[in-house]
Amino acid sequence: MADKGVNAASNPGLRGVFCNRTLNLRGIRAIGYDMDYTLVQYHVEEWERRAYGHLQERLLARGWPVAHLAFDPALVCRGLIVDTEKGNLVKANRFGFVKRAAHGLRPLEHEEQRDTYARTIVDLAEPRWVFLNTLFSLSEGCMYAQLVELLDRRELPEVLGYRDLYASVRSTLDAAHMEGRLKAEIVADPARFVELDPEMALTLLDQKQAGKKLLLVTNSDWAYTVSMMKFAFDPFLPPSLSKDMGWRALFDHVVVGARKPSFFTTPSPFFEVVTEEGLLSPVVGPLREGRAYLGGSAQELERSLGLSGDEILYVGDHMFGDVKVTKNVLRWRTALVLRELEGEIAAAQAFRDSEERLAALMAEKEALEAEACRNRLDIQRQRGAYAAASGEPEEALQARALALRARIEALDQEIAPLARASAELGNPLWGPLMRAGNDKSHLARQVERYADVYTSRVSNFLGLTPFVYLRSPRGSLPHDA
Repeated sequence: MADKGVNAASNPGLRGVFCNRTLNLRGIRAIGYDMDYTLVQYHVEEWERRAYGHLQERLLARGWPVAHLAFDPALVCRGLIVDTEKGNLVKANRFGFVKRAAHGLRPLEHEEQRDTYARTIVDLAEPRWVFLNTLFSLSEGCMYAQLVELLDRRELPEVLGYRDLYASVRSTLDAAHMEGRLKAEIVADPARFVELDPEMALTLLDQKQAGKKLLLVTNSDWAYTVSMMKFAFDPFLPPSLSKDMGWRALFDHVVVGARKPSFFTTPSPFFEVVTEEGLLSPVVGPLREGRAYLGGSAQELERSLGLSGDEILYVGDHMFGDVKVTKNVLRWRTALVLRELEGEIAAAQAFRDSEERLAALMAEKEALEAEACRNRLDIQRQRGAYAAASGEPEEALQARALALRARIEALDQEIAPLARASAELGNPLWGPLMRAGNDKSHLARQVERYADVYTSRVSNFLGLTPFVYLRSPRGSLPHDA
């Protein structure tokens, strides 16, 4: 996956916090955190392979012929979109135009893709499209693509369309998560699944000591949250904290079973977790600091904090459930964790010399194309005798046209492998996470619109201090150059 071969410690450029919208942390009075893939990072392939395995077991129990299938982590990536009408995975640019597509395991050739999507704009508000928001989507995306192949060969025992097939995969995976066997495996052997980050605890301690109220708001249940946070944080806390409350001492409020995104949109009562075993008690009155709760709503949390809107920063990894809804409904400030970003930046850095060579060749090609266009216009004017031409004989103009075409074709031979390599950075099937061709990807557009800042891990804030003023770069326009 993205973190393989990435040495962030020796390459601080990988650990940036990137700003879309100016954010003054001095003005932030509370910071809320998601847990899974935000405060607790997982070994993606290991987690998703087991999730895929549980999904596979349930489909086998239904009589589906999936025993021969295996999880392929390169088959899908975050930011792809499932076209449930045609059974395709697509990657769209920021305008919603499809730039890459695959039907099942087969990438669509250019002509087929154009015929399929030339008149189609991807609009995530339509039920046809399902956005793969998070790393938890990789197992379902992989299985869906593989099942499309079986469906097309009529090897599935049930009569399904592509939309029904996706719904079946989604509901089956949800049932596997609800059953709890997968999380039980992780709790039993956290070292196998969790990627420890020794800097995470210090990052939160700095923020707390700087006067920020820290909140943990997760959809995970109480028992799982305790196990994961204890494993990920307690070994790296000062002895005074680890002897007392451990990771709980970092947070003013802990909310489990939050049901995001409904937590941010729908009023719901809080229940206090009153024992380590998870016994619940109804909450009457405001929330109390240092306590743990289940359920509830962001509006009630705001009232208890005495804060709202841009005084609160929420940090999560789910594009919709953590970032978009929070921004749209509550106007909280938002930070998105994109774990894959480090691998993508590292790949771009390694490709930099080739990228510069590609840019130089493209500039040369554009100049030759402009000259060829002027030459063609001279021929047209000379033949039509409707405007003054260059005065050169047509034979000379035609000879120049042939020479220019030959030079452009020779350049294309140099450009093609470099352009192909550039388009495959990060993932040979889908290319860079944040790009679709020369444009921003649909994911990049979502990040730009809803995430005030984005970064690869929470501990990247450690080097910035809790007092940093993050300024967004001046927006670029095509005519700036």
